[in-house]
Amino acid sequence: MFEGYNFKKYDFLLVLLCIAITSAGIIFIKSADASYVKHQQEGFVMGLILMVIVSFISYRFVLRFYWIIYALSIGLLVAVRFFGDSGGGAQRWFEIGGIRFQPSELVKILLILFYAAFIMKHKENINTVRIILACVILIIPPTILIFKQPDLSTTIMIVAIFCVVMFIGGISWKVIGGAILVAVPSFVLALRYLMRDDVHIIKDYHKGRILAWLYPDEYGLTEAYQTLNAMTAIGSGQLSGKGINNNVVASVKNGNFISAAHTDFIFAVIGEETGFIGCCVVIGLLFMISICCILIARRAQDVGGQIIAGGMAGLIGIQTFINIGVVTGLLPNTGLTLPFVSYGLTSLVSLFIGIGFVLNVKLQSPASEYFEGEF
Repeated sequence: MFEGYNFKKYDFLLVLLCIAITSAGIIFIKSADASYVKHQQEGFVMGLILMVIVSFISYRFVLRFYWIIYALSIGLLVAVRFFGDSGGGAQRWFEIGGIRFQPSELVKILLILFYAAFIMKHKENINTVRIILACVILIIPPTILIFKQPDLSTTIMIVAIFCVVMFIGGISWKVIGGAILVAVPSFVLALRYLMRDDVHIIKDYHKGRILAWLYPDEYGLTEAYQTLNAMTAIGSGQLSGKGINNNVVASVKNGNFISAAHTDFIFAVIGEETGFIGCCVVIGLLFMISICCILIARRAQDVGGQIIAGGMAGLIGIQTFINIGVVTGLLPNTGLTLPFVSYGLTSLVSLFIGIGFVLNVKLQSPASEYFEGEF
């Protein structure tokens, strides 16, 4: 069962980084809204257990069932569309014993696994029209199902993950260059079309978020209210912050000027309470986790391992950038959580499962100077 494993290479550094950032997240969630702490702690314990178990299951064995993994992804998304619970105008969850399970979070990991196997199987023909077209066609069903929930933020992440795994899989620079030349002007034209008043492909609140991003002063009391308050909170923290779980009256968080402070806008709480130093520590931990995954991807034994580790690095890195970009006004409000930090059981457990597969990739990687001397 453990043939080919080198247990001396078990990446305790990556494990400790994940534990550290999740522990920090629980502290900030308690400060934002203590009622969510218990569930997040349960998710932490569950995630750690599953991470350890998955880390000893050969990823090659799992990838043999890639069509089952793909079918499971589609099945979960179809099931939540017809039988899921609604909330806030969206239907994205299952209610299980008082705990909400969001399939789209797990689907991010499942799609990385699926494409790891699919691209590895067709590695020699990855730059042929047939295989590229097959990859694109296969990503369309889960993307549409998530978009219809509606969940534009996760839809964006699914597309981003797809681009990352295709790049790691060895797609030609010519194809990448051609795709960029087509995608950039197409995106601009599509955005202009979608923002028209007589077009209703995207929801009105999505249009409002884009307009609020472009003209924040005009939407300061409506769609831009949340982001402007978040920016004020971060700025007010200055260098070292006002203190974790403080009782300062002049606090944006304590004044309830930030909704979803425990989820999408947790970084505003971090900025206000720990200042620039705390923000750098959180960003640094997430950056180091991504770097660890990239280093493991570089020394993976095959393309499948490279895509699993590199895909997780891309997921964590891109989602971190988007979340912080939203909170600081750099990007329109998307509703994405900060990996390992924001409240969300499905997101947290899914990330730990993904890290478990990354750990297994390293266990089966050849000896390398990158890892000598690590714990």
